[in-house]
Amino acid sequence: MVESVSVAGLLNEYKTSFLQKHPQPAQHLRTLQAIQDCRTPALGGHVHACTGCGQVHFSFHSCRNRHCPQCQHLAREKWVQQRLQDLLPIPYFHVVFTIPHQLNELCMYYPSQLYDVLFRSAWETIKLLGNDPKRLGAKTGMTAVLHTWGQNLSLHPHVHCLVPGGGLSKSGKWRKLPYNDKYLFPRKVMQTIFRGKFVSALKELHVKGVIKLNKTNWEDFKNQLYKKDWVVYAKRPFAGPPQIIKYLGRYTHRIAISNQRLIKVEKDKVHFHYKDYRDNKRKIMVLAATEFLRRFCLHILPPGFRRMRHYGLLSNPNKRKALQKAREQLGVQAPEKIDFKKIDWKEFFKQVKGIDIDKCRHCENGMLVKVGVIPCQRPPPGTGLIWRVLDDLEK
Repeated sequence: MVESVSVAGLLNEYKTSFLQKHPQPAQHLRTLQAIQDCRTPALGGHVHACTGCGQVHFSFHSCRNRHCPQCQHLAREKWVQQRLQDLLPIPYFHVVFTIPHQLNELCMYYPSQLYDVLFRSAWETIKLLGNDPKRLGAKTGMTAVLHTWGQNLSLHPHVHCLVPGGGLSKSGKWRKLPYNDKYLFPRKVMQTIFRGKFVSALKELHVKGVIKLNKTNWEDFKNQLYKKDWVVYAKRPFAGPPQIIKYLGRYTHRIAISNQRLIKVEKDKVHFHYKDYRDNKRKIMVLAATEFLRRFCLHILPPGFRRMRHYGLLSNPNKRKALQKAREQLGVQAPEKIDFKKIDWKEFFKQVKGIDIDKCRHCENGMLVKVGVIPCQRPPPGTGLIWRVLDDLEK
């Protein structure tokens, strides 16, 4: 019986049988171990007592691994607040670039190379159409977030992009889209350009020997790719900052599956919720525990791989000057900058979320004071420690 319906609980019960059936590389093993150890005595922690009611609280360290279902709330909130400082009073579009499933095998063997090409092809598509004088005729920008999964945990690589509805011309003037902001660019045109950019970059990697095709030649594989519809989804612009906040929080630091989607584990099978986009209904999927863990591991990214990237007006090297010019053209003042890296995480929640982490959750009046330390048994390699993130903030 699994200790709890969570990814960590599944690992505690089934990791040994899973690894016997599906051996994993060292990076995956480190990630799985970090998820198991997260917020347990293995990572140590602190003991706090309330100055009011005397209630004792045990707080265990989190692993802060980006694939952990329990460790993304603080990073997500900081990232969202940083992006909100860059917002302009203009429409923003949600664009999704998806590659066909024929590329899944290559993504499994060459994830860094294929996902880099996905990012680059998406931006080159937006950049090319933005520079077209018949469409926008200006330098625009893009913030992109990589997702590699579908609702059923299968491999489904795609990037979610936030694109401003306008840009700066060569003369430094702000230009908006000529379609009354009803849509970004024609979807069919984006699909054609995206496919061409991706296949061209893939051919270059093949010619250089960076990737190798199995049991097929390049021309046959290229013809297969061109026969498929490359999906590019473009949503109408957001109504305002609240919708952008909701969007950013939903898509940035998401992992393959959250613990909230898990229902139960019965007879070595995992039951979890998923959304079937064919009819937009919520359904239940049942997978063998080892198959569930195999699919989960498909979405562990290579070490150091950047799954969130910024381009054009929003790229980090040019952000300050380009955004300042845009604000001048739009007649708005830059918001007060907050360096979230220098703010203690408890102070961050107090300022941004209005939550006092040191207040006792039992009596809601007293304050928590540290009275002891729980020794760390096994610190995760390459990760820092944060002594407490409230469970209810993850919900």
